[in-house]
Amino acid sequence: MVCRMAFPNNLVAELAGVVGDEWVVTDERALRRYLQDETVPSVHPQASKEVVVVKPGSAEEVAEVLKVANKRRVPVYPRGGGTGLVGGAVPTRPGIVLSLERLDRINVDVENMVAEVEAGVTLARLLEEAEKHGLMFPPHPGDEGAFVGGLVACNAGGSRAVRTGVLRNYVLGLEVVLPTSSILRIGGKTLKNNMGLNLAHLFVGCEGVLGVVTKAWLRLYPRWRHTATLIIPFNGRTATFRTAKKILFTGMVPLAMEYFDRRVIEASAKHLGVSWPIAEGQHFLMVILAEALEDMLYVQLDYIDKVAREEEGLEPFVAQRSDEQKQLLKIRSEIFPALKSSSYDILDTTVPIGSVEEFIESITRIESKHGIWLPVFGHVGDGNLHVHVLNYPSYTVEELGRIVDEVYEAAVALGGTITGEHGVGYIRRKYVRGMLGDVWVETMRALKKSLDPNGILNPDKVLP
Repeated sequence: MVCRMAFPNNLVAELAGVVGDEWVVTDERALRRYLQDETVPSVHPQASKEVVVVKPGSAEEVAEVLKVANKRRVPVYPRGGGTGLVGGAVPTRPGIVLSLERLDRINVDVENMVAEVEAGVTLARLLEEAEKHGLMFPPHPGDEGAFVGGLVACNAGGSRAVRTGVLRNYVLGLEVVLPTSSILRIGGKTLKNNMGLNLAHLFVGCEGVLGVVTKAWLRLYPRWRHTATLIIPFNGRTATFRTAKKILFTGMVPLAMEYFDRRVIEASAKHLGVSWPIAEGQHFLMVILAEALEDMLYVQLDYIDKVAREEEGLEPFVAQRSDEQKQLLKIRSEIFPALKSSSYDILDTTVPIGSVEEFIESITRIESKHGIWLPVFGHVGDGNLHVHVLNYPSYTVEELGRIVDEVYEAAVALGGTITGEHGVGYIRRKYVRGMLGDVWVETMRALKKSLDPNGILNPDKVLP
């Protein structure tokens, strides 16, 4: 079992012997940013301050750090950009925070359309390097400050998943340091590889409990040359969801399809110090299109407008200039930061796409029952909707927790799940056994034990 005591005094010296003195951090002020992520403060796990931050510069140094940790039975918390929303990288016991920020090398193989990316490369840099060569990384899963290692470990999703899928769909190979310090290299640059079990996908989405991802081979694509962002206003929420469903059933697959209401989007615009440019409507469908040929783009714009008008859609707002599209997407992307300070929890519920409207009706009933507002927004094209439970002063923590449970129950009753992209991390562990069952838990425990016999890697995460 992992030692729960503070780490030994001479551990710092031993770690410095692996990575060098300058890459070991013990100063209390410098440590602060490694003790938290973007999880809402009211449910953020309590971090242990008895930690040392280590910054290895290679997979081999990561392996040596894990070797030291195994010998001393000290917990190790792999850390990327700290953009997670479920406390997955927060050190909850005394131990080692393993920051992968120095693993920041990237090589774009243009001929094969593959990026060889170390774990500490940010999403922003991956996108930038791909673009230099006329390529792109299609998923664009969220915060551009996120590290590739974290995106892989959490199987990041995002608004484009309706068309491009989640990060798992782009991983051709991985380099992973196992908890026992062995380095495992799987796959590479080929699009097909049926040699043995696909172990790479064991580590995609493992949330850092089975191994430390140090490098990934990611599939790139040629850039779409023509894009447009269409905002369709509606007066009714039901008509908005009917339209979204109808668009999907036409056979067109937008790059993204997002839902939000006026109250939410105007809060985000105010947070940014700008104005929401659309005066009509109370509910909005944001449809982002991307095509190789401009004619294809215009055909889709016309057809979507026709579908929306059949469902009482109001005059659409179309942006084709890059700056206009970026501004609209920025306002949409800032909804979470705009609501974060007033939120008790942000949920990551996902239901089958045919059940989105019914799920929203359940949310409306919960609002009416408690006399509260539950802001809802998100990826309506793939059924992943984020519900904010706000910090209502008249409600106790226990009562707010029960509202969370009611939202989860509504999603699960429709065949959905409580997390579509954020993961389990620390804050969702208590739901695992009830939703996945004893067999899943014990199978996962056996797998964890076989790869991490001393239980050092990211304890207190995922497993109940």
